[in-house]
Amino acid sequence: MMNRRKFIKNSSFVITAGLILPANLMAMSRKKIIGIQLYSLRDQIKDDFLGTLDRISEIGFNAVEAAGYYDGKFYGYAPAEYKKIMEDKGMIPQSSHSMVTLDNTDKIIEDTKEAGMSYLVVPYLDKDRRETLDDYKKVAGEFNRIGEKCNNAELRFGYHNHAFEFEKIEEAIPYDILLEETEADLVTMQLDTYWIIYGGYNPIDYFKKYPGRFGLWHVKDMTGGMDRKFTEIGSGTINFNEIFSYKEKAGMEYFYLEQDSFDIPPLESIEISYNYLSNLNF
Repeated sequence: MMNRRKFIKNSSFVITAGLILPANLMAMSRKKIIGIQLYSLRDQIKDDFLGTLDRISEIGFNAVEAAGYYDGKFYGYAPAEYKKIMEDKGMIPQSSHSMVTLDNTDKIIEDTKEAGMSYLVVPYLDKDRRETLDDYKKVAGEFNRIGEKCNNAELRFGYHNHAFEFEKIEEAIPYDILLEETEADLVTMQLDTYWIIYGGYNPIDYFKKYPGRFGLWHVKDMTGGMDRKFTEIGSGTINFNEIFSYKEKAGMEYFYLEQDSFDIPPLESIEISYNYLSNLNF
């Protein structure tokens, strides 16, 4: 439900984002935005960060989500320098995966903002933080507080799922606890299409049950059979045409290709996925 507080915050955020984007990125924002989670190419990035970015840009990706924030830097670059690198290569430095907690929130928000990002996402919960339903409720409370801080800084805060959130505890689904115990205007969900299906559930059912809660997606395909391996988008069993037809119901704003492992050269793989995604109707 869109309340007045959420409308005001979201409206001011969109207006501000429009004012600060460089002209070349403003032009890009009128095109299809197809993002990539840089974790997918972690080995290539480790060997040649700038060269890998060049190739990503050449393929056609125009937004990136970082997964390399350590000691106040993104992939070893100061936040402002990281922002400039991305923008010079024609890509929006849109989001970051960071292990943000109540103790480090202020510093991470400052660096994420300086890097030109709009989203800050927690990528994972350590096992000792998710053993009981009360653990999940505590995490949800912390997420609300972090989300409030992010909103005040004109950032959007989110959480990325794996499959463990769908393993029932006392007949309850922990992912549902996170959705029900967090406020929609403070916490968005970054839904991973592979992991929710791996966990035994259908993303579309969640879009219908919790409309508007899934502002970011990780688009990731799955092979058939018992292996259920990661594979190129459009090569597996997940019906992305159907999933994308529910993007408005879900509240999806942006999505990122992510692939955890590859059976073919990674840069070849992401180009196959990009070509499929670029032809989707969204």
